[in-house]
Amino acid sequence: MKDVKLTNIPEMTIGKMVDKLAKAYSTVINNGLPIKTVPSVMLWGPPGVGKSQGVRQIASMIEDKTGKEVRVTDVRLLLFNPIDLRGIPTANADKTLAVWLKPQIFHMDPSNNIVNILFLDEISAAPQSVQAAAYQITLDRVVGEHRLPDNCIVIAAGNRTTDKSVAFKMPKALANRLLHIEIEGSFDSWKKWAISSGINDKVIGFISFRQGFLMGFDAGSEDLAFPTPRSWEMVSNLLNGISDDIDEMYSLIAGIVGTGVAVEFRTWSKVYKDLPPIEDIFDGKMPVCPKNTDALYALISSMTYYARNHKEELARITNSIRYGVKLPPDFAAVLFKDYMNIEDGYKTKLLSIPEFNKWMQTRGSLMNGSV
Repeated sequence: MKDVKLTNIPEMTIGKMVDKLAKAYSTVINNGLPIKTVPSVMLWGPPGVGKSQGVRQIASMIEDKTGKEVRVTDVRLLLFNPIDLRGIPTANADKTLAVWLKPQIFHMDPSNNIVNILFLDEISAAPQSVQAAAYQITLDRVVGEHRLPDNCIVIAAGNRTTDKSVAFKMPKALANRLLHIEIEGSFDSWKKWAISSGINDKVIGFISFRQGFLMGFDAGSEDLAFPTPRSWEMVSNLLNGISDDIDEMYSLIAGIVGTGVAVEFRTWSKVYKDLPPIEDIFDGKMPVCPKNTDALYALISSMTYYARNHKEELARITNSIRYGVKLPPDFAAVLFKDYMNIEDGYKTKLLSIPEFNKWMQTRGSLMNGSV
């Protein structure tokens, strides 16, 4: 059986995929159409590119657009065998027939004010016997003798066989039941998500300066630790939750992204000692601006991180904008673009600040070519 070729399916960034699918599902729901109007979706992409996180974003956007509660059931098919998908057999009341108890993961609320998402992750890593059991789910929305509720969206995801990860070739009959999208890595898409999600400012600053380190997956390499959006999120969790001292956390960081990348990250982070105090900027002081490119990226990420945590304090945000307009124009464009990504609709609040409004009118075009 030949492998499924990915050359004839669309490539999308995580951000574009989330926008397209969330809009499609929300339109169907708001118009009262069956959810199965949109075929079950298959997301292809290398390990750690952000497929799972993208499904969570879709759920959040559907909630915003429909006003319904969205519940995600995450099923890792690699850990299942065919019988797990059908349930546990038991005798009926008169002991004459076998009936199947529904697995807990498929016990979903069918209420009209609820939308369920069944996320079949790592489907390409599942043996073909398990993939075959997924036929009913993707096409007929049936699991053995159990039917998924009408308010259930089905999304599958997996690695490509070319990634040399654990991946079995998908049978053509199953492939033909799915809407296929290949996920491509994108710094801009990742950064927008990272800012709104509270990813550590040092991680954002470093990746902004060295964008090539966002995705370091190499199918031909034997390395166990390598950088991906998923691994940088893990690094961020360590820095945010334990200590943001990169020297102290270095060995743990190296165990996530690899020694070479961790060394680069630690070396770059030394620029932070020369940055002006971020609180001084938001207090309305005008400390000297750094000149070096790496320090400017660090400054911008630190200001954005601080602004996100004080986003309702518009007087302090205004002080930071007054400082930001004095940065080199390209870096001011990056800073203000990042501010607009703090949360949906935050641009409207920023436009109420005269200094920001004036900058947008005179220099806003720089955002299209910002560094």
